[in-house]
Formats: sequence, C-alpha cells, structure tokens
Amino acid sequence: MNFRNYFLLILFCLPCIVQAKNITISRLTCEMQEGLVVVEGSPRLGWVMESPENGTRQSAYEIDIREAFTGRSVWNSGKVYSTQSQLVSIEGADIRPDNPFNYSWRVRVWDETDAPSEWSREAKFRSASSRLSEGKWIGAITRQNAHLPEGRKFHGGELKKPEVKAAWEAVDTLAKKSICLRRTFQVGDRTEGNTNRQSGKKIVEATAYVCGLGFYEFSLNGKKVGNSEFAPLWSDYDKTVYYNTYDVTEQLRHGENAVGILLGNGFYNVQGGRYRKLQISFGPPTLLFELVINYEDGTSTTLRSDNDWKYDFSPVTFNCIYGGEDYDARCEQKGWNQVGFDDSHWRPVVIQEAPKGILRPQMAPPVKIMERYDIQKVTKLNAEQVASASKSTKRTVDPSAFVLDMGQNLAGFPEITVRGKRGQKVTLLVAEALTDEGACNQRQTGRQHYYEYTLKGEGDETWHPRFSYYGFRYIQVEGAVLKGQKNPQKLPVLKNIQSCFVFNSAKKVSTFESSNRIFNAAHRLIEKAVRSNMQSVFTDCPHREKLGWLEQVHLNGPGLLYNYDLTAYAPQIIQNMADAQHTNGAMPTTAPEYVVFEGPGMDAFAESPEWGGSLVIFPFMYYETYGDDSLIKKYYPNMRRYVDYLKTRAEMGILSFGLGDWYDYGDFRAGFSRNTPVPLVATAHYYMTVMYLIKAAKMVSNDFDIHYYTSLAHEILAAFNKCFLNKETAQYGTGSQCSNALPLFLQMAQDSDEQGSYQPDAKLDEKVLMNLIKDVEAHGNRLTTGDVGNRYLIQTLARNGQHELIYKMFNHEEAPGYGFQLKFGATTLTEQWDPRQGSSWNHFMMGQIDEWFFNSLVGIRPSTTYQKFIIAPQPVGDLKYVKASYETLYGTIVVDWTNQNGTFILNISVPVNTTAVVYLPGEKEPKEIQSGTYKLVCAK
Repeated sequence: MNFRNYFLLILFCLPCIVQAKNITISRLTCEMQEGLVVVEGSPRLGWVMESPENGTRQSAYEIDIREAFTGRSVWNSGKVYSTQSQLVSIEGADIRPDNPFNYSWRVRVWDETDAPSEWSREAKFRSASSRLSEGKWIGAITRQNAHLPEGRKFHGGELKKPEVKAAWEAVDTLAKKSICLRRTFQVGDRTEGNTNRQSGKKIVEATAYVCGLGFYEFSLNGKKVGNSEFAPLWSDYDKTVYYNTYDVTEQLRHGENAVGILLGNGFYNVQGGRYRKLQISFGPPTLLFELVINYEDGTSTTLRSDNDWKYDFSPVTFNCIYGGEDYDARCEQKGWNQVGFDDSHWRPVVIQEAPKGILRPQMAPPVKIMERYDIQKVTKLNAEQVASASKSTKRTVDPSAFVLDMGQNLAGFPEITVRGKRGQKVTLLVAEALTDEGACNQRQTGRQHYYEYTLKGEGDETWHPRFSYYGFRYIQVEGAVLKGQKNPQKLPVLKNIQSCFVFNSAKKVSTFESSNRIFNAAHRLIEKAVRSNMQSVFTDCPHREKLGWLEQVHLNGPGLLYNYDLTAYAPQIIQNMADAQHTNGAMPTTAPEYVVFEGPGMDAFAESPEWGGSLVIFPFMYYETYGDDSLIKKYYPNMRRYVDYLKTRAEMGILSFGLGDWYDYGDFRAGFSRNTPVPLVATAHYYMTVMYLIKAAKMVSNDFDIHYYTSLAHEILAAFNKCFLNKETAQYGTGSQCSNALPLFLQMAQDSDEQGSYQPDAKLDEKVLMNLIKDVEAHGNRLTTGDVGNRYLIQTLARNGQHELIYKMFNHEEAPGYGFQLKFGATTLTEQWDPRQGSSWNHFMMGQIDEWFFNSLVGIRPSTTYQKFIIAPQPVGDLKYVKASYETLYGTIVVDWTNQNGTFILNISVPVNTTAVVYLPGEKEPKEIQSGTYKLVCAK
C-alpha cells in the first residue's frame, strides 16, 4: 500500500507566551505506584503532566519531601535542570528505615520557556518495617505437632502410594481447619496497658501490617479492611513471605478496639480432601500482625501478634485451593470481631514456627472481585438427566439440580443471597463445560470441586467462598430453587446469584478496536483468559492446575505489557522465579515450584529452556517497556547462574531437553512438539538467553562476562547452524514454521567464512524467509506452530513486512485460529487451537496475536529512549479503521486511523514531555512530533 503527499494538521495550537503552558501534574508515583507505597531503601519518584497545548515539555523540576505529620524537612532537590520525570532518584534524602511516620512529597516543574507550574498535590510513601519480624507467629497448632509431611513430590501417582496416603492421613485435623483470631486493645494510652488512659490523644497515623497464611481476611471493629481476596499473594514460603500494609487511621476509635483475622489454607497448606493437583504444606494456618499507632504528641503504640490473642474455629468448615469450600452459617459467632464480644470460651493461641521465607512487603496489586455476571439461561435437569449425570460425573446429583449459564467463562466463585430454614444446605458445583446431559462437567478440569453453604435461618443470607476459586461458566445448584420457581419441597430460595470474576487488580492500560470483528473478539478472548489467570502469579489455568508455568510470561510478555500495568506485578513474578531457582542454577518450569516433577516421562515437565528462560528474557521486556533496569541488575547473578547451568547440560553447544514447541498444530491431538525438533527449539532459546546475558553484562559493566559469554554465543551459533541448517535447501530442522521462524527471529541465519567465523548472510536469510512464507501458504495460510512458536512466527513475518500474510492467517473462522474458537462459542481463549479436543477452555498461552495488534496494526512501539515513542501503523487487508490507546508512564498515547477511499488519516495524541516518531504508510522518512494532538493525512 503506497501513500504519498502527507500533510500535518496541528490541533489546539496556541501562540507561545512566556508563562507555564497550563501544565498540571496529574499523577504522582513512587516506584511507579500510586497511593501509600511501602519502600525498602531510597525510592524513585515520578509524575505525569498534562497540558492543553502542543509541544509542552519539562525543562526542570523541584521535589520537596517532608515527614507527613511532623513536617520535618527530609529533602529538597532544588531546581534540577532535567527532562526526566520518571524513576527520578532521591538518593541522599534522609529516608530512615523503620521511621514510624509516612513521608509526604510534592513536585513542581518548569516548561520549555522556564516558566514554573504550581506545586502538585501531596503523595505519601513509608519505609518498610524491619520490626515486623519481632512479632510472634500464632495459630492453633504448631507444624511439629501437626505431623505434616515434608517435601514437594506429592502429586500424580505418588499420591496413590499407601505410605503417602498414610502420612497425610496421620496429620492432625486441627492443622487444616480455618480459624478466627481476635484481640482487643486500647487507643489513647501513652503506653499500652497504662491505667492512666488519655483518651483525648489524637491519632495522626495508624498502620497495620498483616501476614495471614495461607489466606486471611482482616477486620477492625467488625468491618473488613480493604477489598482484596486471597491475600497475601502466594509465594514459595520457604523463600519469600509477603505481607500487606494498611492505613487504618480512620477505622480506629478512641477507647477499646477489636481486631479480627479469619485464616484459610491457600497454597500454604494444601492437604486435599477433594480434588487436588498436588499436596504440600509449609505449615498450618498462621498469623503475623503488627499495628503501629502514632499520636499527635509524638508517642506511639504498637500492637503485635503474641500470646494474648485468642482463637476459635470459623464457620468455614472446609477449604482447599483446589477442592472448594464449605461454610456452616450456624457456626457464626455474632460480633466475634467487635468490642464487647465474650471470648471467654475461646482458646489461647499457640506460638508457631515462623515460615522460613524472608518477609517482604507486597508491592503487586491485590486480587479482587473485579466483575460480576448475572444469569443468562436456566436449565432444570429432569430425572433421567440426573440419573445419567450421576454416572458421567462420578457423583450423586441431587434431583433438585438445575444449571445456570452465566454467559462468561472466568476465574472466581459464585455469590448467593438465599433464604431458608436453619440447617438446610445449598450445593454449588461449577464448571466451564457441560456433560451430554447438561450437567456441570469437571472431567477435564479437576473433580470434585464444589461449594456447600449451610443456612443459619435468619432472613436473607449472602455468602461467597473466601479461600478457593475455580474456572467456570456454569453453576449447578442443588438443594435450592430460584426465586419465583415452584417449591413443593420447601427448599431454600435463591434470591440472587452471580458469578464473581476474581483477578489481580493491576490496571488495564490500553484499549483496542478495529473494523475487523474477529480481531476485536479475539482481543476480548485473550483479555478474559489473561485476567482469569492473572492471580497471585500468571497461572496456566484457573481450575486444573493453578500453577505458574513460566513460558507464557515472556512469550506473551509484550502483549501483557501493552495491556496491563505490570510495574509492580512483574518484579514480584521475577522474585518468584529467583526463589524457584535451584542451587545448581537450574530453573524449573513453574514458579513458585510447589511440586517437583519426578519420575518416568516427567523430566521435560521439570525443566525446559523455553520456560526457564523467562528469568533472563522477561526482565528485558520490562526494561524495554518502562526504562527500568533494576530487575536486570538485581537478578544478574541469577541470570548468569542459569546460563552456566545450561552450559553444563549442552553437548557441543546443543541442548536436547525440554518441551519444545508445546501444543503445536497438525492432524494430531496437541501435546509434545511434533512438527519441530526439541533440540532446535531448546538450543535457540539457549542462544537467546546468552545474548540477553551479554547485554546484561554490559549494563553491569562486567567486562570478563562480556568476553566470556560472547565467546559462548559464537559456539552455540556455530553448533546450531552446523546441526540444523541444510545449506542446499535453506531449511532449518524439519523446515517447519517454528524451525525456520526461530533462527530468523534471533538473527541466527548466518554462514561461516573461511576462518570459521559466522557472519550475517542476507541471501541465506531471504531464502529461509521465503521457505517460511511458502510453508504458511502451503498450509492454506494457516499456522502449524504452538505455544512457543506462535510468537516467533508472527513477529518474524511482521518484522519482514508480511502483515498481509498475518492478516490472512487469522482473518477466518477455521482451526487453527481465533475465529474458530469464537465460532465454537468460547468466551475465553482455549488451551488448544481446536477446543473440541478437550483440555482447558481458559488458557492464555496462545494469545500472542495481541502483540501484533498493538505493535503493528496500531503501530505503537517503545524506543531505546523512553521519552520517545515510535508510531508506525500498518493498514492491511480490508481494515477500515483501528483505534487504540496505551497508557505509558508519561501519559496516554492515542492512535486512531482510518483508511478509506484512498486516503489514510491518522489522529494521534502524544503525552506531555515526550515525542513520537511517526512513520506513515508508504513513507520512508519519519516525522518527529512533540507532545499534543495531531491529525496526519496521507493520500495515495
């Protein structure tokens, strides 16, 4: 498509005057986070600016930091001449560890005319507490007395061994029970317990630090604090334990107060009982708590978890992250978390063993109920269907059963409002598929998983599970009727039921829409699947496994970074990877590594370079997106240890283990790589990790490593081409799409000279590319790649200008393709290109097309200078328009283009203090545009 004669229309361009161009500072961040941020060490600050005028940029800034309450000056930068407005260091500021007060900061800037803005509003951060570990871990029973089995091998056939069954059956049942803990305390005393109470003392700040394992719910004076679910985010508790920080200043009152904590098992304590992927226990439910109250007179009070707390059993009578949850409302103790409750019958807590992991403040956003869905369709099962379903589902289906289609597959749980008699039970079975009879079918996703609610019989009762979730679209209700339905058996009446979509609350930072129906729907499919699996970690699926399989983190990394704010979430993912790394440098396929895959046929699932390579690759994607190299520098030793480990596994530069192009496509049921040799895929990723490590070595100024790993990269490159390249046919490996796309993507298509040194070979590169294109065309413009090869195929074609071919590959309703899944009726991305083949219907590992939507169709790409962006939209096929937005650290980029009647019109918005390099279709020379709003027109 050739466009010429473009011209530029500048909107809202006003005459320059010598004063600040109405700059407003709209967003303040600390370590790229808003709100009260808990920091370790000296943080980096940032701000977003807005202006109604084009061409506005920052020329200088001034930062002022004070103690929030005392007003003590901590640091003032003075006027700093710099355009930097993100990741601004405040090294040298008097930030004191364990300072009991928050820090308050503000900023003002000068524009390009040296005119100052107004001061921004104030934002706060505080130093992480090192005193938290001084508290006691408390609960109902110690790990020693619980007799919990040690190890991470309890899965699959291991769970069926008599000695394993016996070991888990010998565990004290108290070790898996949900408990409530409570403590009352006085507010207003100079010293806790002082009989000379001064109730008039004004509270200026009150901060609670909470770590309840596996999951907890924190309440103060009878009200839940925060709105998170499944807190804290899970981790390898032998390495890292996350705690949450809450500002509870407004929730406290003078006089007596009560704190209540409800504990559940989570991944900290998976003992099974119904379906379970695995069993592992770091200990029985446990709590670490600290509340710091600062008063106006400069005194403070600290309340910690200790022997003075009490506990009792909660109404949650069963909870397992894999198996579901039961709740007996008859066991509720009204007012248990409030002042005035009689806890004389409660038990004294037991001081427990502390988890082995390092206490770290949770920086990543919490998991929350983010969306709710109502009933779309109701189906009552008849007696014949009930009898048949009882056989097919391997459970007795109650004759009262009816099935609700909630319209959307998701991760979460149902919430009900029900009325009935005391002791009546409602059972909720959830699934993403139905049996032939129309009942909920968990055969592919892990059975039995269900929720059981026992009524207390006191009017309307509203409930949802607290410590378990599942992937589902359908809800099978047993033991109740819907409001308005006939009820001859006097069953409980469901007055309302919703599906609660629960996922990590990391902000959505983009929008995408085009004139192509399939592309729009595919984008939604991917989003719902990503959100379903964006929990404490990026999981593979929200039902069967819930494990953090690592390959999708980097293979879908660019799409994830385009769509979500991962500034705090990603560092926690990398921390989990570092925690999972073995002492010999090996990286498992999952992090946290709750299960070690051992035994016949399990080696490939234990370690695979395409999975473990995320440790090295993803920090660079983070750096390229946010300009933050801290992850690369912090985890450089881990990266090097991993590459050194791979070297020990290589033979003559070739790696021959792993899963390869997992779930590739052909006339076979997907699974292990069938089209592409595993050693080719493994060695290509080995080379990729080494090349990234060389970049990292340069960033940390390690000259020895630069030389050493550069030499290693040359060895791998030579071995790869010698082993896999057929020079006569210009084919790599089997000539499959993945076989040829990988070396093209990694620029490994090279030839040796007379001295045996490999150099880029443009002719070879072109021949391999033509072979790749021919193979796609030979398959009817369809792909044959899988989980690993998809990204390299799409991006290799895109980087070589083959956008029209990519368009053909996905603009259809056949398998393999997103259109077929839509035609099938999927509402989330499925594990296999053909969802009829079974497996999960809620995976995002095949979602790599999102990267192409944004970096090609929309055309937004970050550049090596992080206040400059490239905008190079690609109008392809019969696309009439694309409109999208992408919120960067500096503000929102908007791209809105139309292509009709031979005219291409591009409307763009560029954030203040940034520039955009715009490439119009058919034009070789770009145009650099300052901040503001513009319209560019390009005619054929």
